[in-house]
Amino acid sequence: MALSSAERSIPERGAWPVEDRQIVELYLARDESALARTAEKYGPALRALAENLLEDPQTAEECENDVYLAAWNAIPPHEPREYLYPFLARIARHTALDRCRERSRQKRGAPLLQLTRELDELDLAEAINRFLGSLSEENRNIFLRRYWYMDPVAAIAERYALTRSKVKVSLYRSRNRLREYLKKEGHDL
Repeated sequence: MALSSAERSIPERGAWPVEDRQIVELYLARDESALARTAEKYGPALRALAENLLEDPQTAEECENDVYLAAWNAIPPHEPREYLYPFLARIARHTALDRCRERSRQKRGAPLLQLTRELDELDLAEAINRFLGSLSEENRNIFLRRYWYMDPVAAIAERYALTRSKVKVSLYRSRNRLREYLKKEGHDL
């Protein structure tokens, strides 16, 4: 399975191009071309992230547009020159999760929402961040690709030149370690 253009457009950690700084400077100058440059560079990746959560291309496209508005409103005061894509991806993820919450309220079923509410609690988020810092870089990347970016196992395996089996085993072991870590930290699961 080949990586999609959206997945290829996401830089690896530490590989943020100078162009991102220029895009942020456009936002800071309140130049509307910042929106077009952002859409051109990161639109497919942001849409794919939203679609992985929503499983609805039309709603994912609406979320993508909401990301541009939210970025426009958030820059300034934020100045994500060195982390533009993660900044935008966080907005996209939260926007898509808000849409999931909205759907859930309408359907009265909330298993994803319960998990999301727990993850949004600051204490739990900090514990998860500490846990992620304890993983090897490979295991951390696999875990984040699956549970933050919602990438399928096959795409993760291809991205890191691993077998699907190795990715599944890594995810299984990381989930078990996370469960034990959170119990030790005093979080009820």
